[in-house]
Amino acid sequence: MMLLMAESSKVIHVRNVGHEISENDLLQLFQPFGVITKLVMLRAKNQALLQMQDVSSAITALQFFTNVQPTIRGRNVYIQFSSHQELTTAEQNIHGREDEPNRILLVTVHHMLYPITVDVLHQVFSPYGFVEKIVTFQKSAGFQALIQYQAQPCAASARTSLQGRNIYDGCCQLDIQFSKYALPLAYILHFIVTFLVSRVVVSIDCSFIFSLEELQVNYNNDRSRYSLCCFRFDVILLFMLTDFMCPLNRDYTNPNLPSEQKGRLPHPGYGDAGVAYPQMANTSAIAAAFGCGLPPGITGTNDRCTILVSNLNTDSVDEDKLFNLFSLYGNIVRIKLLRNKPDHALVQMGDGFQAELAVHFLKGAMLFGKRLEVNYSKHPNITPGTDSHDYVNSNLNRFNRNAAKNYRYCCSPTKMIHLSTLPQDVTEEEVVNHVQEHGAILNTKVFEMNGKKQALVQFENEEEAAEALVCKHATSLGGSIIRISFSQLQTI
Repeated sequence: MMLLMAESSKVIHVRNVGHEISENDLLQLFQPFGVITKLVMLRAKNQALLQMQDVSSAITALQFFTNVQPTIRGRNVYIQFSSHQELTTAEQNIHGREDEPNRILLVTVHHMLYPITVDVLHQVFSPYGFVEKIVTFQKSAGFQALIQYQAQPCAASARTSLQGRNIYDGCCQLDIQFSKYALPLAYILHFIVTFLVSRVVVSIDCSFIFSLEELQVNYNNDRSRYSLCCFRFDVILLFMLTDFMCPLNRDYTNPNLPSEQKGRLPHPGYGDAGVAYPQMANTSAIAAAFGCGLPPGITGTNDRCTILVSNLNTDSVDEDKLFNLFSLYGNIVRIKLLRNKPDHALVQMGDGFQAELAVHFLKGAMLFGKRLEVNYSKHPNITPGTDSHDYVNSNLNRFNRNAAKNYRYCCSPTKMIHLSTLPQDVTEEEVVNHVQEHGAILNTKVFEMNGKKQALVQFENEEEAAEALVCKHATSLGGSIIRISFSQLQTI
């Protein structure tokens, strides 16, 4: 492992600090090397600055990690000496998240495997003081909320106690900041030009543009609706930077507010049940599979179910082969090959979480000599018709049974395939003969587990293994319909 060695300093610069990594995680990593006096999380840059009590402690830490890759929650982090010799208060305010404390918190929820409502947030934050108002919204960073306390010390106490903690075991991690002040004039101009002109005119109380001192909630609701309230500029900016925002509001100081704004239609694509997280039907399986944290790169917040696959080999690929590949990551509802773009296809997954797994693990995979382009589609679903293939009731969908196990085995294509539901009298030779047309086989193994015959076949490369999987999954071998998936084993 390479460490970027600068001049020795008691301040350590940590990179690749994902949102799943908390301040406590970093403290636990470095505490064995000495006393830590300051820690600044640079969330916007996925970095952190950590100050040891003396230079020798920092040197000891970096020397140790020269030969040992530091890893937190399955993510490799990279460390070096900082150009700072010491973290000052000014530097913490410039680089860190230590904005001037106030009574309004900006809360981001990561790994949101369970729905979070205003009442859930109220239950979590109310032990630290009287919560006056809550406004929630969906943004590119994920699910967020502004929480207003009656007094600033209550907000500070809540932030100190709850930062980095999970609402539910293994998921819904809280990232808490004080709501920011003094927004640049450029944001105001951008808001006026972009938002007011292209969306809709709302009323702004300009006397509050440079200090968010009060959340104004014009109605209470538990549903996902447009809210064109006279928010202070901090809230309006968040609204502006999101293509659409669907806030859920609650003013605990005024319970007699109407439940919704009259004459305002719900946002297209969102129903009265709230922000659409279709994966909530599988939350127990997801939690069982990823209780200690989602795989790196998976957010768990995607709500788009349809995937656009392009650069397909039109001579070799059909709907069933795409089903065999994409069903590794979730249930398939429908697949459509685009006749006007023969190397393109739409794949509708069972929910947004499954679609995110497929996009993450299959982007750039090789199949039949082509590198797949896998992205989310602008289409929310595939319309049933003669030009689409329906799999919604297929008994070959893997996630109808043992969903937690199937989630746990999700991975990018590997050189090794795993065959199951084999005939009890199957031989290694029969397994090889069944798949050898798809590439050079380096090794095979037939074994029995829980009284059932299974096999591992190792190909020369991932592309050959993927071809064998898409062509031979759900085919007959010795009278049995076999199932094939990628194995994460490196060798047999």
